[in-house]
Amino acid sequence: MEIIKKGINIDFIGKRHIAYTVSSLMIIISILSLVFHGGPKYGIDFAGGTLIQIKFSSPVEIDRIKSGLSAANLSNSSVQLFGDEKENEFLVRTNTPVMANKDFSQSLVEALKTSTKNTPEIRRIEMVGPQVGKDLQEKALFAIFYSLVFIAVYISGRFEFKWMLSIVIGAGLFGAVYFFSLFNLNIGILIAAALVVTFVIFWLLDLKYAMAAIVALVHDVTVTVGMFSILDKEFNLPIIAAILTIIGYSLNDTIVVFDRIRENLKKYTKSTFIDIINRSVNETLSRTILTSGTVFLVVITLFILGGEIIHDFAFAMLIGVITGTYSTVYVANPILVAWQGKNKKRR
Repeated sequence: MEIIKKGINIDFIGKRHIAYTVSSLMIIISILSLVFHGGPKYGIDFAGGTLIQIKFSSPVEIDRIKSGLSAANLSNSSVQLFGDEKENEFLVRTNTPVMANKDFSQSLVEALKTSTKNTPEIRRIEMVGPQVGKDLQEKALFAIFYSLVFIAVYISGRFEFKWMLSIVIGAGLFGAVYFFSLFNLNIGILIAAALVVTFVIFWLLDLKYAMAAIVALVHDVTVTVGMFSILDKEFNLPIIAAILTIIGYSLNDTIVVFDRIRENLKKYTKSTFIDIINRSVNETLSRTILTSGTVFLVVITLFILGGEIIHDFAFAMLIGVITGTYSTVYVANPILVAWQGKNKKRR
């Protein structure tokens, strides 16, 4: 299906310097926000503690809920409205892991009933120990890093036919990260250092397609995490699922354009590299708009109508669809152009 007429010639690459500025600003703002907030705001999944969802039959004041929680030995708790105000539902978060048994639920109901003069209903109780939260946090970071390395191996093999070289590099990165993680180093810093080493290796070995794809994916992940930090949203396991989905979506879009670039390099041998990239982006524009548009419609529906439980997941997907589409055109492709300029300078 074609929604863009054939022969269209929008100069996407000509705007690459504006894109460099926009992307740099987004990444800098994201990093500054993370530094200012001391990292992502981890939810119960990663920070450990207890999450309790409570529903009341009529409106109650948050101070009265906190008073009841103090009586139930949950004094250091945060309480926030959950969903629509008319629903009278609240989320209680505490750093204290509790035994979510019948006795605890009954004592909590009695304490809240006394303080609020209202009958509460315990909708759910989720408890994660601090060590389990730390393990989940590390595994989430490893999942993101390993997915990026697998993608780099695949791109190098598919577009530059360097399967053995890319597999050796990938195996070396896996082994190095696993080895250093045994010394209880900070996993976030370790993975950041491994990504920097990865970029240096790609640069030295002239793996331009893998470099462009990974930089675009890191761009998407950084901006998404940065938006959560700026808006002070919690970072939990569903958000990790959203980020991995974003990586797959953005990569798929990038590969379609890269395939067309490879075809056009053989077809238009007298054209400049910039012209070929522009032509390739324009030729795949209908497909990009249709794919991004349909995914965006589904995700915006989830965001609006999906309810509070899936709200943050849908928000992460919204950011990811927008940045993924943007990075395919304005991050991955301009890096190929910059690489071509680097090779000319060498010669």
